Order: sequence, then C-alpha cells, then structure tokens
Amino acid sequence: MSRNLIIAANWKLNKGPADAAAFLDAFCVVAKDFKGTADIVLAPSFLTIPSVVTKLDGCDRIAVASQNVSEQESGAFTGEVSTCMLKEVGVQYVILGHSERRSIYGESDALINAKVKKTLAAGLKPIFCIGETLAEREGGKLESVLTTQITDGLKDVADLSDVVIAYEPVWAIGTGVTASAEQAQDTHKFVRSVIANLYGQSAADAVRIQYGGSVKPANAAELLGQPDIDGALVGGAALEAESFFGILENSAS
Repeated sequence: MSRNLIIAANWKLNKGPADAAAFLDAFCVVAKDFKGTADIVLAPSFLTIPSVVTKLDGCDRIAVASQNVSEQESGAFTGEVSTCMLKEVGVQYVILGHSERRSIYGESDALINAKVKKTLAAGLKPIFCIGETLAEREGGKLESVLTTQITDGLKDVADLSDVVIAYEPVWAIGTGVTASAEQAQDTHKFVRSVIANLYGQSAADAVRIQYGGSVKPANAAELLGQPDIDGALVGGAALEAESFFGILENSAS
C-alpha cells in the first residue's frame, strides 16, 4: 500500500513568534519550489502557534501541530491547554508521548492514552511517539517496551486512520547518533506487526510510521527510502529553514 510521507518539525522549546516569522520568511521562499508530495507539519510552542497559523494563512501545504495537550477539557488546571483551544486557533496535529514528556515530566502510558483519545475526539490528529532507551535496547527489551507503549497508549482507540505513529529511539534524539537505516527499518517493520496484531493487516498497511532521532539532510534519503518508514519527526535539523527543506528535498529523491 502506498502511504504518503509526513515530515514534521518539532521545534521544542525554541522559536518565539519573531524567530518563527523569520524562519517562515526563509522557508516559504525555498518551499514554493518543492515538488514532492510529503505532508509538511510544523510544531511550534504554544505561545508561537497563533502567529505561525496566521503567517501560513492561505498556505494549505503546511499544517500546524501542538507539542502537547491536556487530557482535560476545561477547569482548574493551571498551565494546561485543551484540545478545543488548539482547534480554535487552527492546529491540526498534536504530538503526544514524546520521550521528553515521558522521561522529564513523568507521563505514563495511561495519561498519554487519555490525551490520544481526547485529541481524536476533538477531530485532531495525534502524532503518537514511542521509543526505547539504549539500556532497554541493549537489554533485549526493545520489542516488549514498544509493544507495551503501543498497546497501552492506543487502548480503546478503535480507528487509526487519523493516527500517525512516530518511532524515536531515545538514544538517538538530539545526540547526533542515528539508528542505521537497517535498524530503523527493522523496528518500523516490528511496529507495523504489532499494529497488525491489534488492528488487522489493513490498518497496519495504512498507518503512517515516522522515524525520529537525529534526522538530517545527509541521512534523510536513505531513511525515508525504507519500505516501512513513512516520514520523519525532526528536531534540531528543523530549526533552520535550509536544513529542514533539505530533508524535504531528500524525501522526494
């Protein structure tokens, strides 16, 4: 089955409105010549989302994602942002379960699952992140860790048509170390087999699985050329317009 690539920029705690505007001024100049078909997604900080949405007005080619969302709808939850707020300002995707949310902020599979279901109920599309630490990989726990994250994180989610899965080996995020194309492909193939066991082969064939972990222009073509890798969730290399566009160009090669 043919699956359209999805290339997403996770800006993390970078780029306020002024920096984001400068990025888009540079990026839109080169992106207008992009001949590929990949879906393009930008994930700014909460504060920067409205200005990015405004700047992209009329540019249907680029969607906007949030880096997180609350599992709550409204109420006394200081510092939280709800799905309805994100939808109101034009967000289409939400990154959930990122390893930094899991490790730094202690988000559990159960909490991530609640956020996934809340996101889908609002008509938004989750980018659902999974991944193992180096100790888990070297300890032979990769398959059990990913199976648990998928099973518990997608519990009671009946339809995956609006779900994107992002496999990010924790040991390769922001380290400059990248899983080899063969390692990434093998793991993506395993993830697809877990989805097949849970949802059936048709759903597994249709779901898009991104790779994340030090993706850059130099390795994008090889990684994105693998049969089970359907895109990239890009961190550091997405902070510069030329670098992010280089990944997009190589996704079309």
